Amino acid sequence: LCSTQSQYISLKLVLNVIKAGQDALTKYGAGLSSVRFICGTQDMHKQLEAKIAQFHGREDAILYAACFDANAGIFEVLTNQSDVVISDELNHASIIDGIRLCKAKKIRFKHMDLADLEEKLKENQGARQRIIATDGVFSMDGDVAPLREICDLADKYNAIVFVDECHASGFFGPTGKGTEESLGISGRVDIINSTLGKALGGSMGGYTTGPKPLIDLLRQRSRPYLFSNSLAPSIVGSSIKVFDLIMNDSSFIGSLKVNVQPFRSKMSRNGFKVLGNDNTHPICPVLLGDARLAAEMADELLMKGIYVIGFSYPVVPTGKARIRVQISAAHTTENIDTAVEAFTEIGNKLGVI
Repeated sequence: LCSTQSQYISLKLVLNVIKAGQDALTKYGAGLSSVRFICGTQDMHKQLEAKIAQFHGREDAILYAACFDANAGIFEVLTNQSDVVISDELNHASIIDGIRLCKAKKIRFKHMDLADLEEKLKENQGARQRIIATDGVFSMDGDVAPLREICDLADKYNAIVFVDECHASGFFGPTGKGTEESLGISGRVDIINSTLGKALGGSMGGYTTGPKPLIDLLRQRSRPYLFSNSLAPSIVGSSIKVFDLIMNDSSFIGSLKVNVQPFRSKMSRNGFKVLGNDNTHPICPVLLGDARLAAEMADELLMKGIYVIGFSYPVVPTGKARIRVQISAAHTTENIDTAVEAFTEIGNKLGVI
């Protein structure tokens, strides 16, 4: 029983998605052997970008080989020495690396601490641009960023809001449009980066979506876009089908929600500390503290047929090792109960609970 994939709504298993990828593979071959601006752009790439923009309610979108590339290729383009980027201290490594590549002043604010963020914004009102960078959902904690309040501060201090939605796009919110939809603030975020490698098909690829002038600028100057081969046709074909499905059917999201709450509530009732500030999100980190204990518990769970991974430093802070469970729409009620029973048995054995 795999509980460590980011597939969430299990669209990679849908036969129509698989067939769309197979059809594109047959028509175009394994790859296009070129970057986008030479001969690596087919109509299907433009079609997928249009669907991404439509899904998020934005003007345009640009595809990358991965969301790591999307994050690595945006801050350098948007900023110079006169700007400042203010980043949540627990942002994903790809956001951190992307910010490191740019020439702007770089500042971290305490994790989801709005008072600290406002203080940093006040201190940098003289900058040409202020960019607030945050994950929408933090992958190791399951925390949902306070985007409404962040956007309010951005309005107050004339800042740009950048959000990485890798662990929200496709399944979070009533129709899967992500964190801003979940929080009832659709359209307020300025720039959204996300991935095709998790809920949106589980293959690979990333994207940026936002205002058309921004996307036009990235097409001209974003180095990971300019100097990486275009996405393989099979990935593009299956991704187009994924967007067709989720824009017309929200039942996948409902199936996921049915599974999340029972796991969280049963684990908490049995004595485990499950992190995360939103009980509807499928990232369910079980806090253990000790790195060796997390690794041992993951090994014991595998012996019981439950595949999870123990995370410790440097992926998470020292002393906050955990097992990150990721619930999927493909899990059954029996799967959830089996996982909870195994956690409880081994937790008792190892003195966790």
